[in-house]
Amino acid sequence: MTFWNVDTLQLQAFRPGIVSKAEIGSSLIMVCMEIAAGKEDTGHEHAFDQCGLVITGEIEMFVGEERKTLTAHESYFIPAGVRHGWKTFASPAKLLDVSFSKVLPN
Repeated sequence: MTFWNVDTLQLQAFRPGIVSKAEIGSSLIMVCMEIAAGKEDTGHEHAFDQCGLVITGEIEMFVGEERKTLTAHESYFIPAGVRHGWKTFASPAKLLDVSFSKVLPN
């Protein structure tokens, strides 16, 4: 599908506490995801840049040593190789996230 309306998009179970819909191209992945209240990713890193926008809700994110609570219409950028993670609070957070679909050769 080429076009999405994130308000009506049908999300599917991805992992416990996260529902999502992904569109995978030859070099990019666009994902709309909703993370349930009270969930946390204590941190990970990967070999590609990642960015996104909070659509609804509130989520605390850390990227390297920076930590910020984001709400609707705020964005994030995560450089390749930088440890990052997140946690949600009393309500779910919906995000639109974009990253490489594969690591490109040097």
